[in-house]
Amino acid sequence: MNTIACPDCGTLQQLPPPRRGCAALCPVCAHRLERAIGRSLAAAFCFAFLTFLLLFPANLEPLMRISVLGIDRETRIGTGLFTLWNQQWVVLVTLVAAFAIVLPFIRFGLLSVVLACMGLGRTPRWLGPAYKICLLLDVWAMPDVLLLGAAVGYSRIAARLPVTVGAGGICLILAAVCAMLCRATLDRRAGWRRIGCARRAPAYGEPSISCTVCDLALPAAVEGSRCPRCAAALHARKPGTRVRTLALVIAGLALYIPANVFPMNVNVELGQRVDYRIIDGVLDLFKAGFWPLGLLIFFTSIAIPLLKLLGLGWFLLSIRRHSGSRLVLKTRLFRVIDELGRWSNVDVFTIVIFAPMIQFGTLATASAGVGGVCFILVVALTMVASRVFDPRLMWDAALSRAART
Repeated sequence: MNTIACPDCGTLQQLPPPRRGCAALCPVCAHRLERAIGRSLAAAFCFAFLTFLLLFPANLEPLMRISVLGIDRETRIGTGLFTLWNQQWVVLVTLVAAFAIVLPFIRFGLLSVVLACMGLGRTPRWLGPAYKICLLLDVWAMPDVLLLGAAVGYSRIAARLPVTVGAGGICLILAAVCAMLCRATLDRRAGWRRIGCARRAPAYGEPSISCTVCDLALPAAVEGSRCPRCAAALHARKPGTRVRTLALVIAGLALYIPANVFPMNVNVELGQRVDYRIIDGVLDLFKAGFWPLGLLIFFTSIAIPLLKLLGLGWFLLSIRRHSGSRLVLKTRLFRVIDELGRWSNVDVFTIVIFAPMIQFGTLATASAGVGGVCFILVVALTMVASRVFDPRLMWDAALSRAART
């Protein structure tokens, strides 16, 4: 029997392995603690290993090719980053390289090793910390988001010029699909259960805390030490949550305005400068007939970042006022915000795919804009904010108010 605390409301509960086709829900906040439907560590290993292998040709081979007036241009992930680096967009290149290249290799390579050890029944001491790193990198490794950005870039170019998808593009499609299937089939609780822990669970009525990474319930006396399963620092609640989240939300709000006012990318066509803001890109997709992609970009690049900032502000205000209303709704909204934040990078990835293909000297050139840098910083800041925020504080604040009354 696995004794854990719900990561959303902190309720202590014993979690047996769910029966096939069933899911385990927290009785207090209705958070889905575990689901056995369509989950398999063996399938997750296969998809993780395939993703890792496919990332090599996806990064090395051309994604797309175009030909204009006898001049051929092709794009790779690396050439897009190199083009923007030469244009002095250092922050943009650094973050995109991390999200699109470095972290996917680390996550899926390490996850393949960890799941292989689990499948072989081996549990070395480093397995728990390594599995922790894999799960923490889950939202930061973005081959699936990169694929969507490539699709948007393809649609924008295909509306004007003939485009050929290269071997790298096909491998990127396969890698992104495998990455999504890996996320869908990975049973996180089953992984922690395989790793196990010899430490005793807190007795009934005994003060307890839970690991903020693997949710393992432990006696409160061990606070300040390391989790015996994943080696994370043990705290009753994430330290400095309110101050850090508030600072990140304020910074995100300050950058959200220039991210939408200034151009995401700048094109020079026959000496004429053309600025493209986020809303301009959405309108161009509508005019080209790609209205589903236009709606997608509107929601991922305009609506979702604003929803994240306003939602996190609402959660902080709820804690400040010790509000006990709509706690389940707030908790579910927090999970939505935490999951959807990564998809806001679609527009930025589009620039990386698009820029190296439109480099025709005096005829036409493309580069990033100030809005692109501001926007990727908004995405990164809001993702960090949702990671450092502890939704259990909303439930704690409501309980403290109920105790006073």
